[in-house]
Amino acid sequence: MARIAVIGAGITGTATALFLARAGHDVTLLEQEARAVTGRLDEDFFDWPRPRVPQAIQPHALLSPARAVLKAEVPDVYDHLKRLGAWEQHELDWFDARPAYREGDEHLVLVRTRRVLLETALRSAAQFQSNLRLLQGTRVLGLQTRQTTGRPPQVTGITFAGGQLHADLVVDAAGQRSPVGSWLDGLVARPLRSERHRVGVAYACRWYRMPSGTRPGHRTPYTSASPHALSIAFPSDNDLLGVALVCATKDPTLPALTDPNVFDALAVLFPSSGAWLAEGAEPVGGVHIMAGLHNRWRPTADERGPLVTGLVRVGDALVHTNPTLTQGTTLALRAAQRIAATAGTAAHHYLYADAYGRWAERVLKPWYDLQVIADRDNEARLSGVIAPPVDAEGRLKAARFACALEDPTVMRAWARARHMLTMPDEAFGTDEIRERLTRWLAARPESRPGPSGPTRRQWEQTILDEADAARRPSCRH
Repeated sequence: MARIAVIGAGITGTATALFLARAGHDVTLLEQEARAVTGRLDEDFFDWPRPRVPQAIQPHALLSPARAVLKAEVPDVYDHLKRLGAWEQHELDWFDARPAYREGDEHLVLVRTRRVLLETALRSAAQFQSNLRLLQGTRVLGLQTRQTTGRPPQVTGITFAGGQLHADLVVDAAGQRSPVGSWLDGLVARPLRSERHRVGVAYACRWYRMPSGTRPGHRTPYTSASPHALSIAFPSDNDLLGVALVCATKDPTLPALTDPNVFDALAVLFPSSGAWLAEGAEPVGGVHIMAGLHNRWRPTADERGPLVTGLVRVGDALVHTNPTLTQGTTLALRAAQRIAATAGTAAHHYLYADAYGRWAERVLKPWYDLQVIADRDNEARLSGVIAPPVDAEGRLKAARFACALEDPTVMRAWARARHMLTMPDEAFGTDEIRERLTRWLAARPESRPGPSGPTRRQWEQTILDEADAARRPSCRH
């Protein structure tokens, strides 16, 4: 049994602490925020300002690997999540009739939920775990360390407002704003490795309450793309619908999206969100903007090995990715699972730190790199830099999603990439999938992936119309 301190009691920290405690370790979980989830879901979600966690109010979903980790490590938490209102959506249910089963189909499941439901279910379980002590409203002030000749410094515990805590392992789950890196700067022999990529897109989201059990009257993809903006519909728990409009941060119309009337008027112009909003959606609250984003990779090891031992990072403290691909919770839960499975060897400080660093580089880093590539492509496309593909390979790539909506075999490939089960180039690189994409394109020789949303002129005119209506309140419908 190891003594372990976990810094940060958000989703990542609470999950890590709970997994560790269920594995038999003595765990202390520390959180500087005095307020915690209460179990009153809408109050916690809509009425609790959380500037340190801007993604908390944004639309969310759980990918298949996150679901698998929860079912394996804390099945009671997963059951609680569903009782709170989360629901499962199988990707192959897109088709009128479920295709004949193929091995692996059971993993192609998306969990529709807000983040607050998972946070609530995890916290509820943690409170009843006897070997897990939660210190709410307790700020960690620094690390206790020991220097060892010929080895990196070893973290031996933490200091906090109430005193000191010795630990065999300290887990940094303090998020993207974690102070741990600054504490280590003066201790490590060489600079901590860090990669940072500015995300040139911004999100505006708004929530709506749908009539009970509503589904659109016709089948519509959840994402629509115009040349300058994306719309993503997130049907969620308890008849809530999140709609996100995504555009380049340099777009001069971005500030206008903070106006709820402008947001509503633009959202209905996209097939994805418009299909849902036409079914009687009622707005809940205002518009929430998330911008100034960065993808960050901050391991505590480099190619020469660990720079510090006795400490590991998890979640956004280690790898923070922009939410476009909804990778964050999956990356966090996989790391939490790995830590819980291996913490019994944490006393072998150098070997443990080295093994975790190598695992993170091999398992997590490729998904960070994929997010960076996707964000660069999105920024360039939404800024008008990327032209439609004309070469054969580019057309094959551009056809993936449209073909998947018609071909179950291609949909499987798309879903495996979407759910982080297989890297996209591997999922779409088989002879079978390439043949199906080629045949699909051959049947549409003149087709080009076109916009499925408002033109730029329509977008700007809608904003002007709403501004004009605001000046004439009596005309507001």
